[in-house]
Amino acid sequence: MNCCGFTLGKMNCVVFGIVLSLVLEVTYVSTSGFLWNLPKPNILLILTDDQDVVLHGLTPMHNVQQLIGSMGVTFSNAFASSPICCPSRASILSGMYAHNHRTVNNSLSGGCYGSYWRKKVEPKVLPVVMQQSGYDTFFAGKYLNEYSGRNVPPGWREFHGLQGNSRYYNYSLNENGRMNSYSDRYLTDLITEKTIAFLEERKVGMRPFFAMIAPPAPHAPFTPAPRHRNAFAGLKTPRTANFNVISGNLDKHWLVAFSQKMSTRLVSTLDVYYQKRWESLLAVDEMVGSIVNSLNQTGELDNTYIIFTSDNGYHLGQFAQPFDKRQPYETDIRVPFLVRGPNVPKKSIVSAPISLIDLVPTIYEWTGIIPRGNEDGISFHAYLMNPKYNPLFDRGFHREILIQHWGEGNDQTFNYQCPWKKSDGLSECTLDADCHCQDSRNNTYACIRHFRFGTNKLYCEFQDHEQFVEAYDLDEDPYQMENLGYEMLPIERALYSLALHNLTTCVGSSCRIVNL
Repeated sequence: MNCCGFTLGKMNCVVFGIVLSLVLEVTYVSTSGFLWNLPKPNILLILTDDQDVVLHGLTPMHNVQQLIGSMGVTFSNAFASSPICCPSRASILSGMYAHNHRTVNNSLSGGCYGSYWRKKVEPKVLPVVMQQSGYDTFFAGKYLNEYSGRNVPPGWREFHGLQGNSRYYNYSLNENGRMNSYSDRYLTDLITEKTIAFLEERKVGMRPFFAMIAPPAPHAPFTPAPRHRNAFAGLKTPRTANFNVISGNLDKHWLVAFSQKMSTRLVSTLDVYYQKRWESLLAVDEMVGSIVNSLNQTGELDNTYIIFTSDNGYHLGQFAQPFDKRQPYETDIRVPFLVRGPNVPKKSIVSAPISLIDLVPTIYEWTGIIPRGNEDGISFHAYLMNPKYNPLFDRGFHREILIQHWGEGNDQTFNYQCPWKKSDGLSECTLDADCHCQDSRNNTYACIRHFRFGTNKLYCEFQDHEQFVEAYDLDEDPYQMENLGYEMLPIERALYSLALHNLTTCVGSSCRIVNL
Protein backbone atom coordinates (compact mmCIF):
# COMPACT_ATOMS: atom_id res chain seq x y z
CA MET A 1 0.00 0.00 0.00
CA ASN A 2 1.40 3.41 -1.01
CA CYS A 3 1.60 5.81 1.91
CA CYS A 4 3.13 9.25 1.18
CA GLY A 5 5.49 7.68 -1.32
CA PHE A 6 6.36 4.69 0.85
CA THR A 7 5.12 1.13 0.27
CA LEU A 8 3.68 -0.07 3.60
CA GLY A 9 1.13 -2.54 4.89
CA LYS A 10 -2.32 -1.26 5.82
CA MET A 11 -1.70 -1.15 9.60
CA ASN A 12 1.79 0.26 9.12
CA CYS A 13 0.32 2.98 6.93
CA VAL A 14 -2.10 3.94 9.73
CA VAL A 15 0.73 4.04 12.26
CA PHE A 16 2.84 6.02 9.81
CA GLY A 17 0.06 8.59 9.47
CA ILE A 18 -0.26 8.96 13.24
CA VAL A 19 3.49 9.39 13.67
CA LEU A 20 3.65 11.89 10.82
CA SER A 21 0.88 13.99 12.35
CA LEU A 22 2.75 14.04 15.65
CA VAL A 23 5.96 15.06 13.93
CA LEU A 24 4.15 17.91 12.20
CA GLU A 25 2.99 19.12 15.60
CA VAL A 26 6.55 19.65 16.76
CA THR A 27 8.48 20.43 13.59
CA TYR A 28 7.28 22.42 10.63
CA VAL A 29 8.52 24.58 7.79
CA SER A 30 7.05 28.05 7.43
CA THR A 31 6.20 29.55 4.06
CA SER A 32 9.18 31.82 4.53
CA GLY A 33 11.48 28.84 4.38
CA PHE A 34 12.63 28.72 7.98
CA LEU A 35 12.72 25.45 9.91
CA TRP A 36 11.05 26.00 13.25
CA ASN A 37 11.13 23.58 16.18
CA LEU A 38 9.68 23.50 19.64
CA PRO A 39 9.02 25.45 21.72
CA LYS A 40 6.16 26.95 19.81
CA PRO A 41 5.79 30.70 20.35
CA ASN A 42 3.28 32.36 22.62
CA ILE A 43 0.84 34.81 21.03
CA LEU A 44 -0.47 37.88 22.88
CA LEU A 45 -2.90 40.16 21.07
CA ILE A 46 -3.79 43.56 22.56
CA LEU A 47 -6.87 45.05 20.89
CA THR A 48 -7.96 48.58 21.77
CA ASP A 49 -11.39 49.99 20.92
CA ASP A 50 -11.77 52.83 18.36
CA GLN A 51 -8.14 53.93 18.50
CA ASP A 52 -7.15 56.10 15.57
CA VAL A 53 -3.68 56.39 14.09
CA VAL A 54 -4.25 59.18 11.55
CA LEU A 55 -5.07 61.68 14.32
CA HIS A 56 -1.98 60.67 16.33
CA GLY A 57 -3.71 58.20 18.63
CA LEU A 58 -0.41 56.41 19.35
CA THR A 59 1.40 59.55 20.50
CA PRO A 60 0.57 59.30 24.24
CA MET A 61 1.56 55.62 24.39
CA HIS A 62 5.29 55.63 25.18
CA ASN A 63 5.41 52.02 26.38
CA VAL A 64 3.71 50.79 23.21
CA GLN A 65 6.15 52.71 21.06
CA GLN A 66 9.27 51.74 23.04
CA LEU A 67 8.49 48.19 24.18
CA ILE A 68 6.72 46.99 21.04
CA GLY A 69 7.48 49.43 18.21
CA SER A 70 11.17 50.00 18.96
CA MET A 71 11.62 46.32 19.76
CA GLY A 72 9.86 45.19 16.60
CA VAL A 73 7.96 46.37 13.54
CA THR A 74 5.39 49.09 12.96
CA PHE A 75 3.10 48.60 9.96
CA SER A 76 2.35 51.97 8.37
CA ASN A 77 -0.45 50.71 6.12
CA ALA A 78 -2.75 48.62 8.34
CA PHE A 79 -6.51 48.64 7.75
CA ALA A 80 -9.71 47.42 9.34
CA SER A 81 -11.90 45.47 6.93
CA SER A 82 -14.96 47.12 8.55
CA PRO A 83 -14.76 50.51 10.32
CA ILE A 84 -17.02 49.50 13.19
CA CYS A 85 -16.45 47.40 16.29
CA CYS A 86 -18.42 44.16 16.06
CA PRO A 87 -17.85 43.30 12.37
CA SER A 88 -14.16 44.10 12.74
CA ARG A 89 -13.77 41.97 15.87
CA ALA A 90 -15.60 39.13 14.17
CA SER A 91 -13.12 39.44 11.28
CA ILE A 92 -10.15 39.38 13.65
CA LEU A 93 -11.42 36.21 15.32
CA SER A 94 -12.43 34.43 12.10
CA GLY A 95 -10.03 35.77 9.47
CA MET A 96 -13.07 36.43 7.26
CA TYR A 97 -14.55 39.46 5.59
CA ALA A 98 -17.91 40.57 6.98
CA HIS A 99 -19.92 39.21 4.05
CA ASN A 100 -18.65 35.74 5.02
CA HIS A 101 -19.08 35.83 8.81
CA ARG A 102 -22.32 37.83 8.39
CA THR A 103 -21.76 40.20 11.29
CA VAL A 104 -22.55 43.45 9.48
CA ASN A 105 -23.08 45.98 12.27
CA ASN A 106 -23.17 46.32 16.06
CA SER A 107 -26.77 45.15 16.51
CA LEU A 108 -28.12 41.68 17.16
CA SER A 109 -30.25 41.98 14.03
CA GLY A 110 -27.06 42.83 12.16
CA GLY A 111 -25.46 39.55 13.24
CA CYS A 112 -23.44 40.81 16.21
CA TYR A 113 -23.27 37.68 18.40
CA GLY A 114 -26.26 36.43 16.42
CA SER A 115 -27.28 32.87 15.71
CA TYR A 116 -25.25 32.52 12.50
CA TRP A 117 -22.12 33.64 14.32
CA ARG A 118 -22.71 31.35 17.30
CA LYS A 119 -23.68 28.28 15.28
CA LYS A 120 -21.64 28.50 12.08
CA VAL A 121 -18.61 30.73 12.63
CA GLU A 122 -17.69 30.84 16.31
CA PRO A 123 -17.04 27.07 16.61
CA LYS A 124 -14.18 27.48 14.10
CA VAL A 125 -12.60 30.79 15.14
CA LEU A 126 -8.96 31.40 16.05
CA PRO A 127 -9.06 30.54 19.80
CA VAL A 128 -10.82 27.24 19.04
CA VAL A 129 -8.14 26.24 16.55
CA MET A 130 -5.37 27.38 18.91
CA GLN A 131 -6.83 25.34 21.77
CA GLN A 132 -7.22 22.29 19.54
CA SER A 133 -3.55 22.70 18.58
CA GLY A 134 -2.39 22.48 22.17
CA TYR A 135 -2.42 26.14 23.19
CA ASP A 136 -3.55 27.45 26.56
CA THR A 137 -6.03 30.27 25.89
CA PHE A 138 -6.98 33.40 27.82
CA PHE A 139 -9.34 36.31 27.16
CA ALA A 140 -10.04 39.51 29.11
CA GLY A 141 -12.08 42.54 28.04
CA LYS A 142 -14.65 43.39 25.39
CA TYR A 143 -15.62 40.44 23.20
CA LEU A 144 -18.46 41.43 20.83
CA ASN A 145 -20.83 44.35 21.38
CA GLU A 146 -23.95 42.19 21.82
CA TYR A 147 -22.25 39.47 23.84
CA SER A 148 -24.12 38.66 27.06
CA GLY A 149 -25.08 35.76 29.30
CA ARG A 150 -23.30 32.94 31.11
CA ASN A 151 -22.19 31.10 28.00
CA VAL A 152 -18.41 31.13 27.60
CA PRO A 153 -17.52 31.38 23.90
CA PRO A 154 -15.70 28.28 22.60
CA GLY A 155 -11.94 28.13 22.64
CA TRP A 156 -11.19 29.98 25.87
CA ARG A 157 -9.87 28.09 28.90
CA GLU A 158 -9.89 31.26 30.99
CA PHE A 159 -12.43 33.91 30.07
CA HIS A 160 -13.23 37.34 31.54
CA GLY A 161 -15.70 38.75 29.02
CA LEU A 162 -17.40 42.12 29.27
CA GLN A 163 -21.17 42.03 28.98
CA GLY A 164 -22.08 44.33 26.11
CA ASN A 165 -20.21 47.36 24.83
CA SER A 166 -17.22 49.20 26.24
CA ARG A 167 -17.50 51.02 29.53
CA TYR A 168 -15.09 51.86 32.30
CA TYR A 169 -17.18 51.54 35.49
CA ASN A 170 -20.41 49.78 36.49
CA TYR A 171 -20.04 46.72 34.31
CA SER A 172 -20.41 42.95 34.51
CA LEU A 173 -17.99 40.26 33.41
CA ASN A 174 -18.65 36.65 32.59
CA GLU A 175 -15.71 35.02 34.34
CA ASN A 176 -15.57 31.39 33.30
CA GLY A 177 -19.36 31.12 33.44
CA ARG A 178 -19.82 33.10 36.64
CA MET A 179 -21.32 36.60 36.45
CA ASN A 180 -19.44 39.20 38.49
CA SER A 181 -20.44 42.85 38.71
CA TYR A 182 -18.04 45.70 39.42
CA SER A 183 -19.05 49.27 40.22
CA ASP A 184 -15.88 51.17 41.10
CA ARG A 185 -13.08 49.11 39.57
CA TYR A 186 -11.62 50.82 36.53
CA LEU A 187 -12.00 48.19 33.82
CA THR A 188 -8.61 48.61 32.15
CA ASP A 189 -6.87 48.16 35.50
CA LEU A 190 -8.91 45.04 36.28
CA ILE A 191 -8.04 43.57 32.89
CA THR A 192 -4.37 44.26 33.60
CA GLU A 193 -4.66 42.51 36.97
CA LYS A 194 -6.33 39.44 35.43
CA THR A 195 -3.75 39.26 32.63
CA ILE A 196 -0.74 39.53 34.92
CA ALA A 197 -2.20 36.85 37.20
CA PHE A 198 -2.59 34.52 34.20
CA LEU A 199 1.01 35.12 33.07
CA GLU A 200 2.54 34.75 36.53
CA GLU A 201 0.63 31.57 37.40
CA ARG A 202 2.11 29.73 34.45
CA LYS A 203 4.67 27.06 35.28
CA VAL A 204 7.97 26.46 33.51
CA GLY A 205 7.50 24.05 30.62
CA MET A 206 3.75 24.63 30.33
CA ARG A 207 2.17 24.55 26.89
CA PRO A 208 2.32 27.80 24.91
CA PHE A 209 -0.45 30.34 25.29
CA PHE A 210 -2.69 32.49 23.14
CA ALA A 211 -4.00 35.52 25.02
CA MET A 212 -6.32 38.23 23.74
CA ILE A 213 -6.55 41.41 25.80
CA ALA A 214 -9.29 43.87 24.84
CA PRO A 215 -9.47 47.03 27.01
CA PRO A 216 -12.26 49.57 26.45
CA ALA A 217 -10.10 52.61 25.70
CA PRO A 218 -10.38 54.94 23.96
CA HIS A 219 -14.05 54.16 23.20
CA ALA A 220 -16.78 56.56 24.36
CA PRO A 221 -17.44 57.76 27.02
CA PHE A 222 -13.64 58.30 26.96
CA THR A 223 -13.22 57.95 30.73
CA PRO A 224 -9.62 58.15 31.95
CA ALA A 225 -8.43 56.53 35.16
CA PRO A 226 -8.56 59.04 38.05
CA ARG A 227 -4.76 59.21 38.14
CA HIS A 228 -4.71 60.33 34.50
CA ARG A 229 -7.41 63.00 34.54
CA ASN A 230 -6.21 66.26 32.99
CA ALA A 231 -2.87 64.69 32.03
CA PHE A 232 -3.33 66.40 28.66
CA ALA A 233 -5.28 69.45 29.79
CA GLY A 234 -5.78 71.93 26.98
CA LEU A 235 -5.04 69.42 24.21
CA LYS A 236 -7.02 70.11 21.03
CA THR A 237 -8.10 67.74 18.29
CA PRO A 238 -5.98 68.21 15.13
CA ARG A 239 -7.37 70.78 12.70
CA THR A 240 -6.67 68.69 9.64
CA ALA A 241 -7.19 70.09 6.14
CA ASN A 242 -10.62 68.42 6.04
CA PHE A 243 -11.63 69.47 9.57
CA ASN A 244 -15.12 71.01 9.68
CA VAL A 245 -15.22 71.11 5.88
CA ILE A 246 -18.69 70.63 4.41
CA SER A 247 -19.08 68.95 1.04
CA GLY A 248 -21.23 69.75 -1.97
CA ASN A 249 -23.61 67.16 -3.35
CA LEU A 250 -21.10 65.96 -5.95
CA ASP A 251 -18.21 65.56 -3.47
CA LYS A 252 -19.43 63.08 -0.88
CA HIS A 253 -22.20 60.54 -0.34
CA TRP A 254 -25.48 61.68 1.11
CA LEU A 255 -24.80 61.31 4.85
CA VAL A 256 -21.60 63.39 4.75
CA ALA A 257 -22.98 65.88 2.22
CA PHE A 258 -25.98 66.25 4.57
CA SER A 259 -23.71 67.53 7.38
CA GLN A 260 -23.75 71.17 8.43
CA LYS A 261 -20.75 73.11 9.66
CA MET A 262 -20.03 72.39 13.31
CA SER A 263 -20.63 75.12 15.86
CA THR A 264 -17.91 76.59 18.06
CA ARG A 265 -19.50 74.82 21.02
CA LEU A 266 -19.35 71.46 19.27
CA VAL A 267 -15.73 71.99 18.24
CA SER A 268 -14.92 72.67 21.91
CA THR A 269 -16.65 69.40 22.81
CA LEU A 270 -14.44 67.57 20.30
CA ASP A 271 -11.36 69.07 21.95
CA VAL A 272 -12.50 67.72 25.33
CA TYR A 273 -13.18 64.29 23.86
CA TYR A 274 -9.82 64.20 22.10
CA GLN A 275 -8.05 65.05 25.37
CA LYS A 276 -9.99 62.36 27.28
CA ARG A 277 -9.30 59.77 24.58
CA TRP A 278 -5.56 60.29 25.02
CA GLU A 279 -5.92 60.17 28.80
CA SER A 280 -7.93 56.94 28.68
CA LEU A 281 -5.11 55.32 26.72
CA LEU A 282 -2.55 55.95 29.46
CA ALA A 283 -3.89 53.04 31.54
CA VAL A 284 -3.58 50.80 28.46
CA ASP A 285 -0.01 52.00 28.02
CA GLU A 286 0.71 51.07 31.64
CA MET A 287 -0.88 47.68 30.95
CA VAL A 288 1.57 47.11 28.10
CA GLY A 289 4.48 47.95 30.38
CA SER A 290 3.23 45.54 33.03
CA ILE A 291 2.69 42.73 30.51
CA VAL A 292 6.15 43.08 28.99
CA ASN A 293 7.72 43.23 32.45
CA SER A 294 5.84 40.10 33.56
CA LEU A 295 6.85 38.17 30.44
CA ASN A 296 10.45 39.22 30.97
CA GLN A 297 10.41 38.06 34.60
CA THR A 298 8.94 34.68 33.68
CA GLY A 299 11.47 34.22 30.87
CA GLU A 300 8.82 34.04 28.14
CA LEU A 301 9.28 37.44 26.51
CA ASP A 302 11.73 36.34 23.81
CA ASN A 303 9.39 33.56 22.70
CA THR A 304 6.23 35.68 22.60
CA TYR A 305 4.73 37.53 19.67
CA ILE A 306 3.01 40.68 20.96
CA ILE A 307 0.60 42.40 18.58
CA PHE A 308 -0.88 45.80 19.37
CA THR A 309 -3.75 47.08 17.23
CA SER A 310 -7.30 48.45 17.25
CA ASP A 311 -10.59 47.23 15.80
CA ASN A 312 -11.04 50.42 13.75
CA GLY A 313 -9.98 54.04 13.54
CA TYR A 314 -11.89 57.18 14.46
CA HIS A 315 -12.69 60.66 13.20
CA LEU A 316 -13.19 63.89 15.12
CA GLY A 317 -14.54 66.68 12.98
CA GLN A 318 -13.36 65.60 9.53
CA PHE A 319 -15.91 66.67 6.89
CA ALA A 320 -17.98 68.14 9.75
CA GLN A 321 -18.72 64.65 11.07
CA PRO A 322 -18.30 65.13 14.84
CA PHE A 323 -17.01 61.92 16.47
CA ASP A 324 -17.41 58.33 15.35
CA LYS A 325 -16.19 55.77 12.81
CA ARG A 326 -18.35 54.09 10.08
CA GLN A 327 -16.94 56.15 7.19
CA PRO A 328 -14.63 54.88 4.41
CA TYR A 329 -12.04 57.59 4.99
CA GLU A 330 -8.48 57.12 6.24
CA THR A 331 -9.26 58.31 9.77
CA ASP A 332 -11.78 55.50 10.19
CA ILE A 333 -10.20 52.57 8.32
CA ARG A 334 -6.52 52.93 9.27
CA VAL A 335 -5.44 51.31 12.54
CA PRO A 336 -2.25 51.19 14.61
CA PHE A 337 -0.41 47.91 14.14
CA LEU A 338 2.82 47.00 15.93
CA VAL A 339 4.47 43.59 16.39
CA ARG A 340 7.43 42.27 18.34
CA GLY A 341 8.47 38.64 18.70
CA PRO A 342 11.01 35.92 17.97
CA ASN A 343 13.52 37.06 15.33
CA VAL A 344 11.41 40.10 14.41
CA PRO A 345 13.73 42.96 13.34
CA LYS A 346 13.83 45.89 15.73
CA LYS A 347 13.02 49.55 15.06
CA SER A 348 11.54 48.77 11.65
CA ILE A 349 8.77 50.33 9.60
CA VAL A 350 6.93 48.10 7.12
CA SER A 351 4.97 49.79 4.33
CA ALA A 352 3.33 46.60 3.02
CA PRO A 353 -0.47 47.03 3.21
CA ILE A 354 -2.19 44.59 5.55
CA SER A 355 -5.70 44.01 6.85
CA LEU A 356 -6.89 42.82 10.23
CA ILE A 357 -8.16 39.67 8.50
CA ASP A 358 -4.47 38.81 7.94
CA LEU A 359 -3.96 38.12 11.65
CA VAL A 360 -5.40 34.60 11.57
CA PRO A 361 -3.26 33.23 8.69
CA THR A 362 -0.17 34.94 10.15
CA ILE A 363 -0.70 33.40 13.59
CA TYR A 364 -1.21 30.03 11.92
CA GLU A 365 2.14 30.42 10.20
CA TRP A 366 3.89 31.45 13.41
CA THR A 367 2.50 28.45 15.25
CA GLY A 368 2.74 25.84 12.48
CA ILE A 369 -1.02 25.36 12.25
CA ILE A 370 -2.26 24.24 8.86
CA PRO A 371 -4.73 26.83 7.49
CA ARG A 372 -8.36 25.70 7.53
CA GLY A 373 -9.04 27.05 4.02
CA ASN A 374 -11.75 29.56 4.98
CA GLU A 375 -9.37 32.44 5.72
CA ASP A 376 -9.87 35.46 3.46
CA GLY A 377 -6.59 37.14 4.42
CA ILE A 378 -2.91 36.39 3.83
CA SER A 379 0.03 35.96 6.18
CA PHE A 380 2.18 39.06 6.60
CA HIS A 381 5.06 37.08 8.15
CA ALA A 382 7.32 37.52 5.11
CA TYR A 383 6.93 41.31 5.28
CA LEU A 384 7.55 41.25 9.02
CA MET A 385 10.86 39.44 8.62
CA ASN A 386 12.07 41.53 5.69
CA PRO A 387 11.19 45.15 6.51
CA LYS A 388 13.70 46.55 3.99
CA TYR A 389 11.55 45.22 1.16
CA ASN A 390 9.12 47.90 0.04
CA PRO A 391 6.42 46.25 -2.08
CA LEU A 392 5.15 49.63 -3.22
CA PHE A 393 8.30 49.93 -5.35
CA ASP A 394 7.87 46.42 -6.74
CA ARG A 395 6.26 46.51 -10.18
CA GLY A 396 4.90 43.00 -9.64
CA PHE A 397 3.19 43.72 -6.32
CA HIS A 398 -0.50 44.43 -5.82
CA ARG A 399 -2.93 44.28 -2.91
CA GLU A 400 -6.64 44.92 -2.96
CA ILE A 401 -8.18 45.21 0.53
CA LEU A 402 -11.96 45.17 0.88
CA ILE A 403 -13.65 47.67 3.22
CA GLN A 404 -17.35 47.08 4.00
CA HIS A 405 -20.06 48.78 6.03
CA TRP A 406 -23.80 48.25 6.29
CA GLY A 407 -25.51 51.44 7.45
CA GLU A 408 -28.19 51.49 10.13
CA GLY A 409 -31.26 53.68 10.32
CA ASN A 410 -34.65 52.49 11.55
CA ASP A 411 -37.31 53.09 14.20
CA GLN A 412 -35.03 51.70 16.91
CA THR A 413 -32.17 54.10 16.05
CA PHE A 414 -34.45 57.17 15.85
CA ASN A 415 -33.75 59.86 18.45
CA TYR A 416 -36.91 61.86 19.18
CA GLN A 417 -34.78 64.61 20.78
CA CYS A 418 -33.34 65.51 17.38
CA PRO A 419 -35.28 67.37 14.64
CA TRP A 420 -35.33 64.52 12.14
CA LYS A 421 -38.09 62.14 11.07
CA LYS A 422 -38.20 58.39 11.45
CA SER A 423 -38.51 58.12 7.70
CA ASP A 424 -35.09 59.79 7.30
CA GLY A 425 -33.46 56.48 8.26
CA LEU A 426 -30.82 58.07 10.49
CA SER A 427 -28.76 56.67 13.35
CA GLU A 428 -26.27 57.83 15.98
CA CYS A 429 -27.87 61.28 16.23
CA THR A 430 -26.99 62.64 19.68
CA LEU A 431 -27.41 65.90 21.53
CA ASP A 432 -23.73 66.21 22.38
CA ALA A 433 -23.08 66.12 18.61
CA ASP A 434 -25.73 68.83 18.02
CA CYS A 435 -27.84 66.10 16.38
CA HIS A 436 -25.30 65.55 13.62
CA CYS A 437 -26.02 61.95 12.59
CA GLN A 438 -23.15 59.50 12.27
CA ASP A 439 -24.92 56.75 10.33
CA SER A 440 -27.89 56.14 8.06
CA ARG A 441 -29.42 53.22 6.26
CA ASN A 442 -28.01 54.47 2.95
CA ASN A 443 -24.51 54.71 4.42
CA THR A 444 -23.95 51.20 3.08
CA TYR A 445 -20.88 50.75 0.94
CA ALA A 446 -18.06 48.55 -0.25
CA CYS A 447 -14.62 49.91 -1.09
CA ILE A 448 -11.30 48.72 -2.45
CA ARG A 449 -8.17 50.06 -0.81
CA HIS A 450 -5.81 49.52 -3.74
CA PHE A 451 -2.02 49.36 -3.65
CA ARG A 452 0.44 48.62 -6.44
CA PHE A 453 3.45 50.30 -8.04
CA GLY A 454 2.46 53.93 -8.58
CA THR A 455 -1.04 53.36 -7.15
CA ASN A 456 -2.44 54.29 -3.74
CA LYS A 457 -6.18 54.63 -4.17
CA LEU A 458 -9.58 54.16 -2.61
CA TYR A 459 -12.64 53.29 -4.71
CA CYS A 460 -16.11 53.04 -3.13
CA GLU A 461 -19.63 52.24 -4.29
CA PHE A 462 -22.64 53.11 -2.12
CA GLN A 463 -25.91 51.20 -2.06
CA ASP A 464 -28.21 54.19 -2.21
CA HIS A 465 -30.72 55.45 -4.77
CA GLU A 466 -27.92 57.39 -6.51
CA GLN A 467 -25.52 54.43 -6.61
CA PHE A 468 -23.00 57.03 -5.50
CA VAL A 469 -19.29 56.55 -6.20
CA GLU A 470 -16.27 57.98 -4.40
CA ALA A 471 -12.64 57.56 -5.43
CA TYR A 472 -9.44 59.17 -4.21
CA ASP A 473 -5.77 59.22 -5.12
CA LEU A 474 -4.21 59.14 -1.65
CA ASP A 475 -0.75 60.12 -2.87
CA GLU A 476 -2.08 63.33 -4.39
CA ASP A 477 -4.97 63.91 -2.00
CA PRO A 478 -4.26 62.43 1.46
CA TYR A 479 -7.20 64.28 3.06
CA GLN A 480 -9.67 62.96 0.46
CA MET A 481 -10.93 66.38 -0.53
CA GLU A 482 -11.41 65.72 -4.27
CA ASN A 483 -13.73 62.92 -5.30
CA LEU A 484 -12.46 61.46 -8.58
CA GLY A 485 -15.25 58.92 -8.90
CA TYR A 486 -16.97 60.77 -11.73
CA GLU A 487 -13.76 61.79 -13.49
CA MET A 488 -12.42 58.28 -14.02
CA LEU A 489 -12.29 56.84 -17.50
CA PRO A 490 -15.25 54.50 -18.07
CA ILE A 491 -12.96 51.49 -18.54
CA GLU A 492 -11.09 52.21 -15.29
CA ARG A 493 -14.30 52.62 -13.34
CA ALA A 494 -15.69 49.42 -14.87
CA LEU A 495 -12.57 47.49 -13.84
CA TYR A 496 -12.81 48.75 -10.26
CA SER A 497 -16.51 47.93 -10.16
CA LEU A 498 -15.86 44.39 -11.40
CA ALA A 499 -13.06 43.88 -8.89
CA LEU A 500 -15.33 45.16 -6.12
CA HIS A 501 -18.05 42.70 -7.16
CA ASN A 502 -15.53 39.85 -7.05
CA LEU A 503 -14.27 40.87 -3.61
CA THR A 504 -17.73 41.25 -2.09
CA THR A 505 -18.61 37.70 -3.19
CA CYS A 506 -15.24 36.07 -2.54
CA VAL A 507 -14.63 33.21 -0.10
CA GLY A 508 -11.23 32.07 1.14
CA SER A 509 -8.56 31.85 -1.55
CA SER A 510 -10.73 33.66 -4.12
CA CYS A 511 -10.34 36.81 -1.97
CA ARG A 512 -6.65 36.76 -2.76
CA ILE A 513 -6.72 36.51 -6.56
CA VAL A 514 -8.42 39.80 -7.40
CA ASN A 515 -5.91 41.79 -9.45
CA LEU A 516 -6.40 45.36 -10.61
